[in-house]
Amino acid sequence: MDFDISLLLISLLIAFVLGWLASRLDLRQLRLENRQAPKAYFKGLNFLLNEQQDQAIDAFIEAVQSDPDTSELHFALGNLFRRRGEYERAVRVHEHLLSRGDLSEDDRHRAQHALALDYLKAGLLDRAEEALLKLEGTRFEAQARLALLANYERSRDWEHAAGIARKLEASDQGSFTGRLAHYLCEQAAALLAKGDAAAAQSLLQQAISSAPHVPRPRMDLAALLSKNGQAAESCTVLTEALHASPAAIPLIAPLLAQSAIAVGQIAPTLELLKATYQELPSLDVLDAIVSLEASTSELTPTARDWYARHLEKEPSLVAATKWIAGEKLEREAFHPQVQRALDHAVKPLTRYRCAACGFEAKVHFWQCPGCQAWDSYPARRVEEL
Repeated sequence: MDFDISLLLISLLIAFVLGWLASRLDLRQLRLENRQAPKAYFKGLNFLLNEQQDQAIDAFIEAVQSDPDTSELHFALGNLFRRRGEYERAVRVHEHLLSRGDLSEDDRHRAQHALALDYLKAGLLDRAEEALLKLEGTRFEAQARLALLANYERSRDWEHAAGIARKLEASDQGSFTGRLAHYLCEQAAALLAKGDAAAAQSLLQQAISSAPHVPRPRMDLAALLSKNGQAAESCTVLTEALHASPAAIPLIAPLLAQSAIAVGQIAPTLELLKATYQELPSLDVLDAIVSLEASTSELTPTARDWYARHLEKEPSLVAATKWIAGEKLEREAFHPQVQRALDHAVKPLTRYRCAACGFEAKVHFWQCPGCQAWDSYPARRVEEL
């Protein structure tokens, strides 16, 4: 059988033409997909910049459908769902990413971190803890530990919170000495609620040793000693706190005055508070001085004059209200109404204000109930800030 070379050439030509056509079709399809995906992606970004989150989500879903293998689109979509409060959808997106076999190790860690944040925002603390613990040894380790710390604080798991705080301090993420002291105080409070005063006192002593500059452990210990009938010891501890924590003197002074009156150490405490007031005038120190002087019979008539002296140093509606409370007005019949109006006016001025979020409260908090920040409340009242 003779071989026809022309047939071979024709076959090769046909194969070449078909291959060329196929490549052109694939290229056109690829270009079409590449045009569609970025268009939807940039449309989503535009909506996002204009704070149109619903439209942005729709655009990103369209982009993901056009290019389901692009992990960045999934991350953007998951983060949008979380910001919208649609935590279940955010979890599904990030779980889908983690289930992909072609995901790089870094993107897998990133998806794990995003999933942990989804659980935290949704209030699923157990799942969040499990997800965060998987990030040890990754580039998200520090962020995961900070989130774990917040998680343990939120669930009041002070022992685990202390462990994470020590790890953060060891990795040069800042000083957590003060916060560790607060954790010990919280544990002591829990023990006191159970009636174990001895163990609570031991923890407070440990907190004082580890963070001598922090006022709370000494103040809590003084309250415990006073409750147990050890007023003299309580007075000593508060005097130490006054010297160790100058910034907290307005918080310590009223408690010190009470203890001094209880044990009859009025004169030395009064001299100490007067000297403190001269260096750092404060309404709470002033109240403590007035209460000490009022407890001695020979000084009772002049005790309130301290408020007048304070007004010479700086204007204070609170001090003026307290001074005028015992004064006789020219028209005595209007005194109750005037006093009531002044008392109402000074109420907002006697509150404490969080320096982190501005949350105001009648009492001083070591941890802000609004933003959960520690030691964010100055010891001074709003009027003195």
